Amino acid sequence: MIPLLNLIALAGVELRDWKLHCATGVGSSPLDAFFAGTFEQWQGEQNQKNFECEQIVSLIHLGSSRWLFAGVFDVLGREDGRPGYPEGYTYATREVAGLEHLTGRAIIHFEKTFRASYLIGRKHADLLSVAAILEQRMSIRDFPGYKSVLVSHGQLQAIVRQSQPSWKAALSSVGGVYVITDGATGCHYVGSASGGDGFWGRWCSYAATGHGGNVELKSLLLAEGRQHAEYFTYSILEVCDVDAGEDVVVARECHWKDVLKTREFGLNSN
Repeated sequence: MIPLLNLIALAGVELRDWKLHCATGVGSSPLDAFFAGTFEQWQGEQNQKNFECEQIVSLIHLGSSRWLFAGVFDVLGREDGRPGYPEGYTYATREVAGLEHLTGRAIIHFEKTFRASYLIGRKHADLLSVAAILEQRMSIRDFPGYKSVLVSHGQLQAIVRQSQPSWKAALSSVGGVYVITDGATGCHYVGSASGGDGFWGRWCSYAATGHGGNVELKSLLLAEGRQHAEYFTYSILEVCDVDAGEDVVVARECHWKDVLKTREFGLNSN
């Protein structure tokens, strides 16, 4: 396998004082942020002074010893605090140009057997090797079928932002009953979509606001903060014809509320 730093050097990029960021995420996914085009912002918001260096080489964990190369970033400065939080720090960075052929495509082999995620680059440089280079930049997979839908809030935002063709076509053509699960508490919210753009129209609203206008979810995000939507996952319980009457779809929605007891123990109030 070819050393990652050799390919970076071949692109004409010279690394200086750099740190290796092994992005795994707690509560929010760096891979979701990468798909959504917000990884640089995600990375820049830190609890500690983790990037006291000139450059960052960023890897996103894919499982086991596999990592996705997410780019090299120049560190431009640091401010105290993060959006909505007085504690922590916000780093201003700029992605280094010339590595577009590797970013999101290079799969890196790195045997990391310890917990630390912010590493002195020179100490681990020899352990970073390129296991594969994908033909295309890694992105949200094609629609997997109605029975297999399970997406995080970040993934849903990326799907909507990109108007991912297979997802938009599938979700626009049917309505039915869906469930939102709060991964922080295990509580469920059951909702339905009928007419118009079916699931697609309804889920676009969740991608934009996190609550989609639902009173219960609004209250939850008001209490916990809008970032709590990062814990939400979305799945389909039942598919109905997009032209099915609203009364038919609502009846099925009520059935699933009874099955999952979401009025008594979940996030539905009616």
